[in-house]
This record gives sequence, structure tokens and C-alpha cells, in this order.
Amino acid sequence: MLEAGGLTRAGKARISQEKLERVTALLGERLFLHCTQSECVAFARASGKAPVACDPRNACQRCFGSDNARAVKEVVEACRKRGFSKLVIVGGSPTVRQELERLVPPGALELRLVDGTKARPIDQAKADLQWGDVVLLWGATELHHKVSNQYQDSATGAWKRKLVHVPKRGIAQLLAGLLTHLSPSPPRGRGSG
Repeated sequence: MLEAGGLTRAGKARISQEKLERVTALLGERLFLHCTQSECVAFARASGKAPVACDPRNACQRCFGSDNARAVKEVVEACRKRGFSKLVIVGGSPTVRQELERLVPPGALELRLVDGTKARPIDQAKADLQWGDVVLLWGATELHHKVSNQYQDSATGAWKRKLVHVPKRGIAQLLAGLLTHLSPSPPRGRGSG
């Protein structure tokens, strides 16, 4: 690849420092590094680039060795397919909310992260429900009932379909709950019920 790109020749063992940036760019254009996770392998094969297994796992260009990063990529893609761009998450610790902000690529989703321990006026809860495409109530985290109740009490009509309860800890688990919500429901059989 490097020979065909005019960046080296047969028999050379080293690359000059001045060519290093071009070498990195060429390899980045043509190779997709992936870990052994089946989703990452499939994604690499579908990327249009040559898939190359990597070690260590954190070199994976899809998940970066992180279940959280992988979950964020899946949610971003699922939201894009549904035409969603605004996500409200109510609950979670300050550290976890910062991690979410760090993991979501700029411009991929607009996040509104709400501290679940501070009183939230009903007008703000209604504004969040109106603004967001989906509103996640993140149970089993720092989420007081007085805050979650503001959202539940305000979620009527179309807003009720936006509200998703996720009773598990961890970013990957939160986003798995969102993915389940975003997945199309299987068609109901005729004559049942």
C-alpha cells in the first residue's frame, strides 16, 4: 500500500519523519482497525476499507475498546435513521453526564442532561418534553422521585411516547434501553387478541 502510494520502496525498513503524516493519512483512508467484537468486525467489513484486526482493543475505530463508546455509536446511528437529533437524559451522576458529553461526537446529537437530584419546575420538564425527540428517565442512578414525577406527570398525549424509563445503571445499559425504544416493534399477528 505504501509502495503503491509512493511513500516507500521495497527493501526500506524505516519511514522518514516528514512522510509520517502522509503515511498515517493513507493507511487511515484504506484500513479499518477493529477489535474482535462481532459488531465491530461486521462494521469494519461494511466500511469499504480493508478490515484489520487490532491489538490492543482500544485501537478499534468503532468502539475504541469501550462498551460505552460502542453504545453511543449505535445510538447515534439509530437516531439518525429515525430523524432524531435531540436527546434529554434525566438522572445520572455529574461524572457520568460528563462522560456522555465526551463520548457523543460534536454535531451527532444535541444533549440536554438534567441533574436528577435538583428540583425541576414543571415548566422546565414540559419544555424538555417538547424539545427532545426522546426523554430518558435514568432510574437506579441519582434520580429523585420529585424530579422524575415532574416528567411523568407532564407526559401526556404525544409526549408520553417520548418518555422512556431505563431502570439500569451504566451508560451502555442506558443506551441499550434507548435502542430498544427506537427499534421498530414487530408487527402484530392478525386475529390475535
